[in-house]
Parts: sequence; structure tokens; C-alpha cells
Amino acid sequence: MSEAPLPFQVRYSPNVPELLMQLRCTIMLSTYQAGKMICLSPKDADHLIQLPRNFEKPMGFAFSENHDTLALATKYAITIFQDSPELARHYPRKPATYDAMYMPTVSYHTNALDLHDLELVGDEVYGVNTLFSCIMKTSSRHTFEPVWQPPFVDQLVSEDRCHLNGMVMKDGEILYATTFNEGNSLRSWAKEVPHCGALISVSDNEILSRDLAMPHSPILVKDELFLLESAHGTLVKIDRQSGRHEVVKKVGGFVRGLAYYQGYFFVGHSRLRENSSTFGKLSIDQKENLAGIKIIHASTGALVGQITYETSVDEIYDVAILPNRVRPNILSVEKEESKLGVSVPNATFWARPENRSS
Repeated sequence: MSEAPLPFQVRYSPNVPELLMQLRCTIMLSTYQAGKMICLSPKDADHLIQLPRNFEKPMGFAFSENHDTLALATKYAITIFQDSPELARHYPRKPATYDAMYMPTVSYHTNALDLHDLELVGDEVYGVNTLFSCIMKTSSRHTFEPVWQPPFVDQLVSEDRCHLNGMVMKDGEILYATTFNEGNSLRSWAKEVPHCGALISVSDNEILSRDLAMPHSPILVKDELFLLESAHGTLVKIDRQSGRHEVVKKVGGFVRGLAYYQGYFFVGHSRLRENSSTFGKLSIDQKENLAGIKIIHASTGALVGQITYETSVDEIYDVAILPNRVRPNILSVEKEESKLGVSVPNATFWARPENRSS
């Protein structure tokens, strides 16, 4: 009798661990379907090691410029985590194992906003508030503070009118946003997918590019603009003047979650839900109906590596590269240890459980 597959069983191209070792980085992804944030790190030149952490519906996440702060959107909150190398070094369960330890420090109770992409700007967190069709900032006084809405949306209401999902920021300024359509009524996008997506130039409130196939995950790479057309399974480059887009790579499958690092694109791809009214409209080759990460060489467009989940993970939302960290850890508030790590300026402490007051 064959053994039952293990949870989060993953297979990968033989060169992927070595590539991540050469780049000295970790792949991080969120899967709201599995309720996990996952770190994929090189154990050695031949093996990956992964660390799944529990969160309720994790979606978009963002790092500060030096990657010592992490913001994560979940079902009802945005949580801020701070990296403490010292806490990592003396982690009671596995001392001298991790080179980063992201500890929860602040939580904003956003309630059910269907948050998608996030950005960190100094101490402020910007988020794509899909339910209210706006880009928002966190607030200590309110559930959220609206910052911008698409020009075709005329009210701040909880109707997910156009499925606003992605944004690009640079130097604290919102440059671009992606939507599934240009609708102004309750879930109007659901009737029009997959070929009515839009890329909006936020500074002048103009539609830069139309007829995109479920656009997601816009990013700037050396001032060039890229995004994913999820329904076509393509990585595309957008001309920032004309709005014309060209296919960089036909990745295949349903793509969502895009990162760039040192000459490589890291593209998330998801397995389609068979009972989804939205996904049911898409035509995806079953051989490409997989969940995982594909690594694309930016200069040539060649597929140079692939990570595929055989169990547990079906849908990936966000993907990021964590540089100069090859064995990070992140502690959710569900983990007992997250309540025992203490940091003050110039010092850190791990409390012993038996020393806590009852």
C-alpha cells in the first residue's frame, strides 16, 4: 500500500535550491485558500526547506525597504511584524537556526474589507480595499482612511464594484492601480470577466490600458512596468506612455503573485476552483492547472525553474522575495512563542513560560 501524501508536499526543479543559494534569498508566498504564509528557503544546493505559518485568509503583504518590517493583510486585520535577528539567534525551540525572526508588534483591526495588495511607506500602511473600491491607509481612529478611488466609481460603498486589486507605489506616491473592469455598480465585474480589466494611471486618473485579462500584481522593475494577465497566464510589460502591452512570457495556468529579484521574475500560479463561477469562464490547459512558483529569466524569458505543490496549496495570492535571508521565521499571534519574545531598544529577551503571570 502506498503511503498517503504529506501535507504541503512540494516538488521542484533540481536547480532551484542552488539558484536561491546563489541569490541568497527566500521566496515568500501567501495562500488564503490554505490559510498560510509560507517561506521557501534553500536548505543546501539540492534541497528546499519550507516553513508554513497559520493566518486567517492571508492576502497581500509588503516589506519595508530594508526588509526588517513586514505588513500582512488577513481576513479582519493588517498585522505589522518586526524582524529581530537577536530573537532569531536565541529562539528557544531552535537556537542558532534562523537568520530572521518576524515578531508581531502592531495590529490594525480593519474588519472584512477584502484587502488585496499592501505597501509600506515609512510607518504607514497603504492597502487595496477591494470591497470599498478604493486605496486606503490604516488609521488608529477609523477602520480605514480612503486615499483614492477609480474615476468611474462615484461612491464609497461596500459593493466591490470593479474588483480593484493591485497597486504600484514609488517614493510614497501611488502610480498605478489594476481593476477587473470599469464598473460602477455592485460586483459589475463578475458579469464581464475575463477580458475587461484596466490599468489606471492614478496621478492623472486616466485609463492607461484596457481589455486586460484579469490583471493582477503590477510591479515596477527599474522604472519599467509589469503585471500578470491572470486569465491568459501571461507576464506582460506595459509601455508607461502609450499603455501598449507586450507578452514577456506565456507562463501558463492562472497566474497571480509577481516578484522580481536580481534578473529573475518569480510568478505564482494557482489551481482553478472547479465550482467557481468566475474561474469557470476561463479556458486553462489542465496540464498547466497547477499551484506553485515559476521562475523566469528576465533577459531571455526562459523558464529556469519551477516549484509545484502536490498537496494542500491550490491558490496563491502574493509572492515576494526576501533578500539576504536564507532561513527566516515568522510567528503568528497563534504561536505561543510570539507572546514570549520581548524587544526593547538595544536588547531582546525570551521569557520563560513558567515566569508569566497567570
